[in-house]
Amino acid sequence: MRILRWLKILLAVGLVGFAAMLLYGYGRNHPEDMPWTELDLAQPVGAFTGRKLVALREQPDRCRALLRRSGVEYTALAARDGAGQCGYRDGIRLNRAGALHISYRPAGLGTSCPVAAALALWEWHIVQEAALEHLGSQVAAIDHFGSYNCRRIYGRAQGNWSEHSTANAIDVAGFRLADGRRITVIRDWNDTGAKGRFLHAVRDGACDLFATVLSPDYNASHRDHLHLDQAARGKMGWRGCR
Repeated sequence: MRILRWLKILLAVGLVGFAAMLLYGYGRNHPEDMPWTELDLAQPVGAFTGRKLVALREQPDRCRALLRRSGVEYTALAARDGAGQCGYRDGIRLNRAGALHISYRPAGLGTSCPVAAALALWEWHIVQEAALEHLGSQVAAIDHFGSYNCRRIYGRAQGNWSEHSTANAIDVAGFRLADGRRITVIRDWNDTGAKGRFLHAVRDGACDLFATVLSPDYNASHRDHLHLDQAARGKMGWRGCR
């Protein structure tokens, strides 16, 4: 019996060691999927990329360094104060130069750095690939309803403050293609063809990069836009994608 017990222990240790070797090998080839590796915007989107982007809320200097290292050109915005919990200290305006090819309309969009970093990855890995696959053309510009807005959720007088109150969110209304076509959420979300497939693909892809993604599938208030934010959702890391 003692020999059998030791054989079981040795077998368990061997299995654990083998699993550790497999994990180590996978991690070396896919660092983006490991929770302990540092975020690198040059790497593909991985299983923990979204949570690492959210963590940049508390690391503004590191967030800007990541943008610079990946070739993203930006303008740092002056700090802004507002009523209640409104205002920001890490505002970024992405420039359509360097590694980025999409502009934002209206021009002058400013967001928090974590949102800006996620938008860059969204362009590289989600938006442009989906546009080429479903529409046969790249995206030249994104139409938006803004980022910073000193208000509570849904504009209520009471309740939680919106992520827009700290420029930690953006509402995307549509996309302008390089060939001149326009795709809008309010008109094309329920399209059964290529336009609808494109919009659903960019929504689904955003779920790997943003803490919250809300679309027309969520409620009528989002019938004309995709809400993307980097809200801190507590220790459980809850992520909303609807």
